[in-house]
Amino acid sequence: MAETKVVRDGLHFGEGPRRGPDGRLYYSDFYAGEVHALDLTGGADEVVAAFDGQPSGLGWLPDGTLLVVSMLDRTVRKLVNDELVVHADISDIATFHANDMLVDAEGRAYVGNFGFDLHGLIDEVGIPRLLEPDFDPLGTELALVGPDGSVRVVAEDLKFPNGMALLPDPSGEAESGNVLVVAETVAFKLTAFSVDRDGSLRGRRVWADVKELGIAPDGIAGDGDGVWVAPALQPAVFRIAEGGKVTHKVETTQTCFAVAVVDDHLVCLTAPDSNPSVVKPDRLGKIEVYELN
Repeated sequence: MAETKVVRDGLHFGEGPRRGPDGRLYYSDFYAGEVHALDLTGGADEVVAAFDGQPSGLGWLPDGTLLVVSMLDRTVRKLVNDELVVHADISDIATFHANDMLVDAEGRAYVGNFGFDLHGLIDEVGIPRLLEPDFDPLGTELALVGPDGSVRVVAEDLKFPNGMALLPDPSGEAESGNVLVVAETVAFKLTAFSVDRDGSLRGRRVWADVKELGIAPDGIAGDGDGVWVAPALQPAVFRIAEGGKVTHKVETTQTCFAVAVVDDHLVCLTAPDSNPSVVKPDRLGKIEVYELN
């Protein structure tokens, strides 16, 4: 079984890993209120942005401006002169914390949100209840933020839209040539949409049902015609092809909540739990790496 190497520890809860324009790994640490950049070749870990809030998803505008999801006030911020200023307000769309984000080459940002108080629900009913066939959590909407900060809804009734990936469309039907795969965490499935030239989504379908694998898909990362999936319930990462076939499994030292592919590195952000009561007081989060080549 493939295993990772720990390259960074001492995080509260790492999220939103992305390869930055400079080749470094960028990631958020929720409860430190910080966005970091780490040189995976052995360089330093730099705090590139910090604020009195909770950062999550990351991305970049075409001019290289860093975008950061601010979870608690449900905004997307941009880094201008070392300050995170509001780029877009999605509070009319997000019905609970804003969360992960994917920014495309045109600077359009797809932004998900919890939809409801996930950890409050887990404390009330427990994780096994979420796995029962009759469990039907509240759905929420997926926001699309334009490069100019405009906001619109592009998908509805998603069950905790979380990590996202753009993959080539094998059918050739998508106007943009791409398919957007969205992790619906509490529906235990990956959902696909064809992407139009203006970023709109259509043709919703199940890309992979992963419930029987015990995967509550959290962060995901595109890799050719498949996606690496952080399962949120297991100390591992899975590479899954359309239809649900597992092509690879990599073990981690603790539960994996987010993944990224940075050059030939599979980056896994892990923690003992996602509940703030566990991870906010302490620094138990890690960055783990697996060499893909």
